[in-house]
Amino acid sequence: MKRFVLIVSLFTICLVCVAGDARAQGKPVLGPDSSTVRDADLEKDSLRNLDVARQYFKLKKAYYASLDRSEEIIAGNPNFAKIDEALYIAGMSSLYLSENRGKQKIVGIPEKHRLKPEEYRSKAREFLSQLVNEHPDSSFSKQVQDALHDLGGALPKNSSQ
Repeated sequence: MKRFVLIVSLFTICLVCVAGDARAQGKPVLGPDSSTVRDADLEKDSLRNLDVARQYFKLKKAYYASLDRSEEIIAGNPNFAKIDEALYIAGMSSLYLSENRGKQKIVGIPEKHRLKPEEYRSKAREFLSQLVNEHPDSSFSKQVQDALHDLGGALPKNSSQ
């Protein structure tokens, strides 16, 4: 009988220890439609890149750097919770680069990475069209409408991808 009590006690202790570890893992992060499971580490990395892109875009007017960071988010984490802001920054940075605006010196950017103004305008139209088509309820949609009007309007939903 003592042996049985000892075995049951050890088994109970093990269950209590394992239950605490399992509970510490938490629930998966879900997307806005509650069907997309998001990787917490990838979300954290994308959020950090978005913060850096936002700083480059708003404060430093370094549009090439903000475009680079936001493209990294769009390519690496298309299900990112704030993908609409990444698309906005990418689109507007491309538009501003096509107009040769900003404070970032182009001297430090290799020739092979530079695009012609028409190519930047095309990229801007693609990013902004994707924002309007895939995220029509985004807070950035209204700001994008004027820019898209100057670029020739939004691309159809199938062409923007």
